[in-house]
Parts: sequence; C-alpha cells; structure tokens
Amino acid sequence: MPILRAVVLPGLGAIIALAVAGRALRLFGGDDPREDRAVRTLQDAFGHRTDDGDAAVAVVTHPASPTESREPIDRVTQPLSWYSGVPQTIANGAIWCGVTWMLTRRRHSAVAPAAVLALETACFVASAALVGRPRPESVWRPEQPHATSSFPSGHTAAAFALHGTLADLLDRHGAPGARLLGPLLRYGIPAAIAFSRVYRGQHHISDVVAGAVLGRWSAAVVRRELLSS
Repeated sequence: MPILRAVVLPGLGAIIALAVAGRALRLFGGDDPREDRAVRTLQDAFGHRTDDGDAAVAVVTHPASPTESREPIDRVTQPLSWYSGVPQTIANGAIWCGVTWMLTRRRHSAVAPAAVLALETACFVASAALVGRPRPESVWRPEQPHATSSFPSGHTAAAFALHGTLADLLDRHGAPGARLLGPLLRYGIPAAIAFSRVYRGQHHISDVVAGAVLGRWSAAVVRRELLSS
C-alpha cells in the first residue's frame, strides 16, 4: 500500500530513532544534564531564581503587582510559548486548511496543514511515551508543564512542522513574497518558539533540538507526498 510505504513505515522509523536518542540522553547525561546549566545561568542573569532546597519545585518570580515591570525576554517569550500551545496549534492548523482551500481549491494543498500536524503528533506522542524524560530541574518555570515526557518538545516539533508546511505552500503556489516569508516561517518563528520553551524552563535544550528535527522531517514528508504530487 502506498501510504504504508510513504508514511507509516517512515513514521515508525522516526519514532524508533527518537526513542533511542532520548533513552541514550537519559542514560549518559542523566535527568539533570549539563546543558541545563546554560539555561540556569541565563535565567539568573535576568533575575529569575529557583529554590535550591527543592529541585523539583520551580519558583515563579513574576512581579506580584501587574504595575511592576517584567524583564524583556520574559515579555517576548510568554506570547510565543502561548502561541505554540496545543489548542492554539490545532486552531491554527484548521484555519490554514480553510484558507488554503479557499485560495487554491486543491485538496492536497488544503489538507497539508492538518496532515503535517497529525504526522508530527503521532510520532511525538509515541516517542515521548517511550522515553519518559522528566522536565528540567531547578529552573525558573512560570507555567505548569504538560504531563507528557520532556523529550522531544512537542511544541517545537509542531511549530517547525506547521510553519514549514505553510512555507512550502507559499512556494508551491507561487505566492507573492514567498522568498521573504519562507525563511521566517521555516526557521524564524519556530526557532523563537523553541527558545521560549527552553528559557521558560519547559524543556532541556536537546528536547527542542529533537523537536526541530521531527518537525522538519514531518514537513518534508508532507511536501513530498502531498505538495509535490
């Protein structure tokens, strides 16, 4: 069957590769890897402190009063992290399916945003369950994390997958400004989201790297199987 060869088998391979990478990171780096030191240093530089007496508890250091100022990276990363949330991403994908259909009337193009999110999500959920990596310890974390494994970063994977497919749609249909918007969609917005997830204590650096790889791979599969046909 074409879908088995084109999507299912490569998807299983991606799950296995992510699971092996994640388990290896836990085995050789532990659940408090050295990469987190850079994140703590950056957070400390901007005035965020954690409770050294309890590594499992992250202390929120937002100002108690809304009139007090928040540091600039916090201000920038908060909306980025919100934008990449699960409900927002689902809504974003559905909206772009509708917009693409109205503009192109091409079925393969219209389902591409939903297809890439479905593929990325399936690989993320399965690999995360196999890895079971805890969230970073002793970091500033202003929002409660999801119950899923920290590896790979699903928010990062979805951002690279969806925005990469949107860039591919612009190229596929020769939209005006595609050469300028393409790099911003493929790399700029997803990279900013990946940084926000690390800075806000939701993920280890290696989590978002794996998420970026998964997202880019998912977009490549959809481009090959839907947009190039």
